[in-house]
Amino acid sequence: MRLPLIAALTLALGGCVTSYPAPPDAPPSIAIAAVQPAQAAAENFLSVVARVEPVAESYCRKRGTVRNCDFRIVVDDRPGQPPNAFQTVDRSNRPVIGFTLALIADARNADELAFVLGHEAAHHIAGHIPKRQDQALSGALLAGVLAQASGLSPEEVRAAQNLGAEVAARSYSKEFELEADALGAEIALVAGFDPIRGTGFFDRLPDPGDKFLGSHPPNTQRKAVVAATVRRLTGA
Repeated sequence: MRLPLIAALTLALGGCVTSYPAPPDAPPSIAIAAVQPAQAAAENFLSVVARVEPVAESYCRKRGTVRNCDFRIVVDDRPGQPPNAFQTVDRSNRPVIGFTLALIADARNADELAFVLGHEAAHHIAGHIPKRQDQALSGALLAGVLAQASGLSPEEVRAAQNLGAEVAARSYSKEFELEADALGAEIALVAGFDPIRGTGFFDRLPDPGDKFLGSHPPNTQRKAVVAATVRRLTGA
C-alpha cells in the first residue's frame, strides 16, 4: 500500500461523499467545524487504511465480481481541493481510492474515515463502474435509435445520445450509493470500527434530498441503510 501524489485518473465514479460547503443560510447543525491538526489527521488516516484495506480486499476476492482486488489508496494533495473521496481504476485496471487532504482533515474520528474508505471500496467490489458504463452505452444507443427514427439531424442525434447516456447512468446512481453504503458499513464493522458513528459526516452535509436524476440519496436514507446493516450483522 502506497500513498503517492495523485495523478490524472480516468473512469472515476467520482465524488461519492463530497463535503459541499454549507449554504450561507444553513443552520449551525450542518456548518463545517474546525478540522483536525495535520499530524493527528495523517496518523488517523494511516491507521484506518492499515485496518480497512485488507478487509476490503478480502471481501473483494470472496465476491469475485471483479478481477483486480489490489487496492491502491492515494491522497490528492492538490491545493484548494474540497473534502472529497472517490473510486476509480488506473490504466492497468487496478482499483484506486482517492482522498483529498481536506476530507482527511475534516473527519472527526477514525470511524468516519473507515466508513468512507469502506464505501469507496464497495463501489469497486460491486462492479459499479462497468455497470454504469454499460447503462450509459445502452441509454445512448436507445436514444440514438429513437432520434434517427424521428428524422433528426446528425448533430441532434449525437445530442440525444449524450443525453440518453447521462440519464441512463444517473438512473442507477442512488441505487449504487445505497449498495455501497451497506457494503461499506459491513467492511468498516469487520475492520473494528463503528459505521453508525462513521455516518456522522452526513450531519455536516447539506441534504441532497430526492431530486429527479440526482446522483445521491437523501442523507437520512443513507444513515438508515447503515443502521439496518449494523443491526443485521450484530443482532443489536
